[in-house]
Amino acid sequence: MTKATAPKKITITQTRPPAHKALLGKLDDLFYKRVTMVMEQGEYAVRGSIIDIFPVNHTSPVRLDYLGNDLERLNTFNIATQKSLDAVKSVKLESARDSSKYSVLERQKETIDKSVISDIQIGDYVVHEDYGIGIFKGLEKRQFGDREGEYVFIEYRATDKLYVPLEQIHLLHRYSGGDSKAKVNALYDGSWQRIKQKTKKALRELAVEVYEMIKKRQAVKGTAFTEDSEYQLDFDNAAGFELTLHQAEAWEAIKGNMEADTPMDRLICGDVGFGKTELLMRAAFKAVESQKQVAILVPTTILAEQHLRTFRKRFDPYPYRIEGMSRLKSDSQCRTIIKDIKTQKVDIVIGTHKLLQKSIEYADLGLLMVDEEQRFGVSHKERIKQIKANVDVLTTTATPIPRTLYMALTGAKEFSVLKTPPPNRKPIQTIVAERHEDLIKEAINQEFDRNGQIYYLYNVVRGLPAKEKEIKRLFPNARIGIAHGQMTPEALDTVMVAFYKHEIDILLCTTIIENGLDISNVNTVIIDRAEYLGLSQIHQIRGRVGRSSKQAYAYVFYSNEQALSEKAQKRLQAVKEAVTLGAGYQLAMKDLEIRGAGTLLGEKQHGHMTAIGFDLYCKLLEESVLRVKHEGRPPRKPSILINASLKAYIPESYIENPRERLAMYQRLTSLETKDQSEDLLWELRDRYGEPPLIVTNLLKAIIAQLA
Repeated sequence: MTKATAPKKITITQTRPPAHKALLGKLDDLFYKRVTMVMEQGEYAVRGSIIDIFPVNHTSPVRLDYLGNDLERLNTFNIATQKSLDAVKSVKLESARDSSKYSVLERQKETIDKSVISDIQIGDYVVHEDYGIGIFKGLEKRQFGDREGEYVFIEYRATDKLYVPLEQIHLLHRYSGGDSKAKVNALYDGSWQRIKQKTKKALRELAVEVYEMIKKRQAVKGTAFTEDSEYQLDFDNAAGFELTLHQAEAWEAIKGNMEADTPMDRLICGDVGFGKTELLMRAAFKAVESQKQVAILVPTTILAEQHLRTFRKRFDPYPYRIEGMSRLKSDSQCRTIIKDIKTQKVDIVIGTHKLLQKSIEYADLGLLMVDEEQRFGVSHKERIKQIKANVDVLTTTATPIPRTLYMALTGAKEFSVLKTPPPNRKPIQTIVAERHEDLIKEAINQEFDRNGQIYYLYNVVRGLPAKEKEIKRLFPNARIGIAHGQMTPEALDTVMVAFYKHEIDILLCTTIIENGLDISNVNTVIIDRAEYLGLSQIHQIRGRVGRSSKQAYAYVFYSNEQALSEKAQKRLQAVKEAVTLGAGYQLAMKDLEIRGAGTLLGEKQHGHMTAIGFDLYCKLLEESVLRVKHEGRPPRKPSILINASLKAYIPESYIENPRERLAMYQRLTSLETKDQSEDLLWELRDRYGEPPLIVTNLLKAIIAQLA
């Protein structure tokens, strides 16, 4: 059958399936793309008797497992974990050629991570704990003496090469240094050991400093706020929705901190729109119920005004006075507010850095809340430190600073993470495609049809006027505003307020909107020339939409697929791999982590972190903290040993994709219990079919060493 006369759909049933080979031909006729691991609609993958397919007309992919030409099982599977879910009786496949010109990626509840497919790709910088930073060149099957196995091949400076055996894979980390470029070292000049020792020394000093800080803070007497009153319960219920699981956990932790007599210092880290403001309002109410004042510090005027409106609306039934301090207030208004703060006529004050001026004296400040502390300057941070000496502090951020760092710094700053989106929030549909005028018109018209507004991001300031003319040609009646970082703060605030009030339809802007407004009417963002942006920037920017129950869309456009650099292709592929709500934590591990961690640790430690990479830094930091805690060397998990006579590899015929094989090696060598090994064996059978003897023997050798 030629593709010209190919059917537009086929139906597969459990009882009358097409033969294995025949189905592959039909998938080609339907224009499905063969890949090593299914992640998008219109793709299929073959692993021996198993065929995975993501139909273009379904929201879940399906897995078919054949025994000869009989279909043993037909079920859906989870894109994130690649594990089987529910059995189905039949599935219809429609032609992929008839689907949209671009790929609409329905975000799943979880994201694909390195337990399924390694985040290390050929050409990436990697760190071996004992040998330093090199370039990952792939997996190679080699024999050294009696030992035949697959080795990780790393290239170092000059002609130095390293072949890492299976049992040392746990010592490997993808190098991540934020904007810092990795410095490849030589294997035999001793430079790596010197760098590592210098970092370890600095980390020992940091660990001692952290524990001194904890002891000092625990010795300070703070305010023990009262337990929940009936009014507090009424205030909480007025939200009109149930808290998500992670919100509820965070709120219980905040209440516990506030009711204790030592000052709270807690960070709430959560993706945009995941409910941080609700927690701030509840904490503020708890404080004013105990006759204490609350100060809320935010980085921009427009955010201050937005919080002011939100707080006043929620607190309206209660006799508490809430004021705002920003450049939108006149000098005389500010003087009156400052006077009333001093006499406790103001209960809650929300403002920008104006709140940090020394002329402000609080009558009885009990709670300081800081939104995005990393966005304040050094002098502002020093003032924040002075204010928070003996008051409860709650900090929030949407910048995904990884949990690992906070686990390592246990007790220095308590940490809550919001990973669950609100129940009424629809997943953002992310479209990654080559830029085309028809797609831009379609995206904007779709939003205008529902009276919505649009962010149009074009990150070249000098090109904004020309881009404005281009949009005006397509939409002559559209009201367009421009926002970029070279504008004066006053001009920027003016355009943002106009956009907030829907006096502007399209905000043509640069990445200045990364940490922006909560505008429920803006539910489309167009990112033009996405190949020039960092991965975390793309994530932050698309998080500007989807703040209501309306369906939100993020269009990630690149210029010309053939002209894309290898790095740009990798970034856009990573967007496709992490298309989940809350995927900020995954993306952070690639781009943002160093900046976020650097904020917490300071410039000196930031330098050590970039010298050895984020993952190894966190591991050594955790060890240093445990040493201080246990006053000695912390216990270490014994390494897995592989018998030299054992063939230690997974055949390509079983797991074809080297990134999937590397992820599986990492999981095999990190097994700790027999239960974990049984789960992994089930997963191998589910995803790849019955493992060959060489894999079974390798698994048995590892299981024999487990407790």
